Amino acid sequence: MLKFDQRGLIPAVVQDVDSKEVLMVAFMNEESIRLTAESGDAWFWSRSRRELWHKGSTSGNFQRVERMRIDCDADAVLLEVHPDGPACHTGATSCFFQSLEEASSTAAVDAGDEGRSSPIGAEVLDDLAQVIAQRHAAMPEGSYVAGLLKQGIDRVAKKIGEESAEAIIAAKNGSHDEIVWEVADLWFHSLVLLEATGVPVGDVWQELARRRK
Repeated sequence: MLKFDQRGLIPAVVQDVDSKEVLMVAFMNEESIRLTAESGDAWFWSRSRRELWHKGSTSGNFQRVERMRIDCDADAVLLEVHPDGPACHTGATSCFFQSLEEASSTAAVDAGDEGRSSPIGAEVLDDLAQVIAQRHAAMPEGSYVAGLLKQGIDRVAKKIGEESAEAIIAAKNGSHDEIVWEVADLWFHSLVLLEATGVPVGDVWQELARRRK
């Protein structure tokens, strides 16, 4: 009944059932929808970590789902929830806490300040590497990373080959969004490969720095 995109995902809007405030937007797949329906807690699919995400499992800010609705085209989901705490990782009640004008103004200031680094840049790879290492250490149930690492280096290496081929196809198709998605997949699985082989991501940074000389 639901219309998932080519990645098997569907956008999910989360709304406070009492205040009617929109709290956040995330993505779900079939498994996260099933877990949400069975547990009564909001589950999503993390596109950056490529794994199931139980909202609140780390922060304690769970979202108790009162009901799930779908839109008229069945290509989006609405979760009406009782939040146990703020929805946003910044600590704000809602992720929609600033106007477009404020965001544009902040971006303009940041762009003109050479002393500040972008909040999203190469450091996200270090963050991802840390998350992958945590998943490797804990091996939690339902984790994509843990499941992949359990299958051994042959499976991890095979994923690199698959993602490389998909990046090549995306480049030949000339689709900006497809290229971004597939290269992100390739980089992500490269980090998993480094973790599986015990090679620190810092060693790669050093080698890249050497090549700049």
